[in-house]
Amino acid sequence: MYTKLALLIDGEWIEETSAGSEVVLNPATEQPLGTLPHAGRPELDRALAAADRAFGGWKRTSPYERGQILRRAADLVRERLDHIATVLTLEEGKTLAEAKGEITAAAEFFDWFAEEGRRSYGRIIPARLAGMLQTVTQEPVGPVACFTPWNFPAVTPARKIAPALAAGCTCIIKPAEETPGTTLEIARALTDAGLPDGVLNVVFGNPAEVSEYLLRSPVIRKISFTGSTTVGRHLARIAGETLTLATMELGGHAPVIVAKDADIRRAAELSMAIKLRNTGQVCTSPTRFFVERPAYEEYLEHARALVEKQVIGDGLKPETTVGPVANARRVAAIDDLISDALSHQARLIVGGERIDGVGLMYKPTILADIPDHAKAMSHEPFGPLALVQPVEDIGHALARANSLPYGLAGYAFTSSSATANRISEELAVGVIGINQMVVTIPETPFGGIGDSGWGREGGIEGLEAYMNKKYVGHLQV
Repeated sequence: MYTKLALLIDGEWIEETSAGSEVVLNPATEQPLGTLPHAGRPELDRALAAADRAFGGWKRTSPYERGQILRRAADLVRERLDHIATVLTLEEGKTLAEAKGEITAAAEFFDWFAEEGRRSYGRIIPARLAGMLQTVTQEPVGPVACFTPWNFPAVTPARKIAPALAAGCTCIIKPAEETPGTTLEIARALTDAGLPDGVLNVVFGNPAEVSEYLLRSPVIRKISFTGSTTVGRHLARIAGETLTLATMELGGHAPVIVAKDADIRRAAELSMAIKLRNTGQVCTSPTRFFVERPAYEEYLEHARALVEKQVIGDGLKPETTVGPVANARRVAAIDDLISDALSHQARLIVGGERIDGVGLMYKPTILADIPDHAKAMSHEPFGPLALVQPVEDIGHALARANSLPYGLAGYAFTSSSATANRISEELAVGVIGINQMVVTIPETPFGGIGDSGWGREGGIEGLEAYMNKKYVGHLQV
């Protein structure tokens, strides 16, 4: 059911490398799935050379032809949905239903950018002089390096690969070593769709060593990174030294504002259901809940009831609604945050501990009345942990929501247009969902502000991130 693990370099699948390997584990069983080869400097040099060599030809390939390959790849991903989703669930842990949804969304990114690449318009600027033609065109920036995390091993790579290829860039991607198989299956779809050798290369290895080696190469003209703020800062420093373009999608600690005039039951059930998506291991996951005091206890009761209905288990089992956390690091981190909060007199509403037995299963947890100085209020839980506080009014809620340096996603529930407009204007985040919680689809821009990074993926902005603008002033003589 799993997939063959390898590197993809210049069109060749490489299983034997110069830098050793590591075992990939299934978080639901804690058993090995396969052995992943690591890239050493010889493999990285080969990938850089391949991306550099292939760039000239891919840049000259018309956007229409590039789009045809991306659309064929999207169709192949959909044809292979059951297999790729199984691979994803095996290595990451999320439920099979969620995995299928993610794979479908990844295919949609290839569809969107296949078409958007044909709309990489320039413009003509009216000239001051007779006989002068002033044009602005867009050109691909060059070979790019992309780095993606383990929590969305299909969508996050697709959100980087698709616009890069549509723009005419070549790409070296290093997915997370915990979840390599899903990205490899997407790469297989692209190669089967006719992508030329060297246009996409997939490598794995020591994250710090691989990222720094690629970023310091003069071949790489842009990086796109999704991951922690700490690592993002380090890569941004290197990018500054090498004057390499960068898109950074970093950490979040998303606030949810629940007004007293909202449909409280719907707000509680929807926000907790989204909180538990991928077991809370989502950068846009709602985490800090600020509920106006008149609705506070009602919200907690509906939230608790929703959480208690969940079935925690192996994501491949049809009855499972919440899968395991992806690795043992998350268990330790969540344990630490809950223990610290309880020591500061937080109120445990439900959950609060790992489930004994096989697999990295953790009970979805709601903590109420959690004080601001508890560690969880400033450290992203990245797990099935919801933190609920009462607030006196919307102004208080906004102040609490904006109290952290993170600014990725935010949410609100209200029946008042005036309140919705105020929150839209004053909530300091890159994407907002009001009375709904979908904040990223292929045709909309996605990204954060502050410690949540810079740049946008998706939408027209996602293509422009991989292109340079060139001005030409041509005096006709």
